[in-house]
Amino acid sequence: MTPEKTVRWGVLATGGIAAAFTADLKELPDAAVVAVASRTAASAKGFAERFGIERAYGDWASLAADPDVDVVYVATPHSAHLAAARLCLEAGKHVLVEKAFTLNSREAEELVGLARERGLFLMEAMWMYCNPVVRRLKELVDGGAVGEVRTVQADFGLAGPFAPDHRLRDPALGGGALLDLGVYPVSFAHLLLGEPDRVQADALLSPEGVDLNTGVLLGWDRGATALLSCSITADTPMTASVTGTEGRIDFERGFFYPERLTLHGPDGSDPRTYAIEGDRHSLRYEAAEVMRALRAGETESPLVPLDGSLAVMRTLDAVRDRIGVRYAADRS
Repeated sequence: MTPEKTVRWGVLATGGIAAAFTADLKELPDAAVVAVASRTAASAKGFAERFGIERAYGDWASLAADPDVDVVYVATPHSAHLAAARLCLEAGKHVLVEKAFTLNSREAEELVGLARERGLFLMEAMWMYCNPVVRRLKELVDGGAVGEVRTVQADFGLAGPFAPDHRLRDPALGGGALLDLGVYPVSFAHLLLGEPDRVQADALLSPEGVDLNTGVLLGWDRGATALLSCSITADTPMTASVTGTEGRIDFERGFFYPERLTLHGPDGSDPRTYAIEGDRHSLRYEAAEVMRALRAGETESPLVPLDGSLAVMRTLDAVRDRIGVRYAADRS
């Protein structure tokens, strides 16, 4: 793919996150959304009309087979990520798949193995990792700005209430707080500390068997810990902090799409703020990273590496094992 080539996107699914991504994608001059697919022709057609997309398919296979599509954005519920992404990879398409990457690590390993075998680009849509402020955080921590990291704290909770038939409470759709919201705090800790050596967790489960409120404690042999939480029953602060032997970095509400971070000295003194320019809520940063990688001939992004996504899925599996949340895919 040449540097000047417009990247042609296909969007698979027509829900809220698909709409948000498509709207942001259309702001990028070097991107074009050329096709959309849904399980029904009516849904695909309505989405296409809304965003001015030329082709609308009432099945996924037609999108995967479209010769004018370079890369597919998979925006289905978690439970369909494996089937949708696999279909596209088998058809020779590059893929960006929403988080959580899959329902479990076994499914994630299958997708990563297929992409690597075919030499195709694959990335989890962890937009937080592509945010300029989060990238600055990584640089600061790796550069020793807070010394040795000792604690990471992060939370993400929504008050709801969500009815029993809502997707967030449906085990068949990978429901629960952990995969939808908890993936952010867990990924935040992984970004800074890597895969933990120990996982502890506790949760309140719904009558349907998904987690409503979950607390996670991760531990690393080098002495670091992460205290994380997620909820679909409580509006939590949605903040994060990273504390080391020589300082602390704080994020305000909305840590997973931050506008700024504040770096404090060892005793909380000399605060310095690093701020973003532009819309912090935009998904265009991850879209731009996908297109940069494709033009560079890369099959994965250094910002959202596949081994990192696999490690996060293993941690999420361990949390679900501790709290007793099981999906049908776990028995496959």
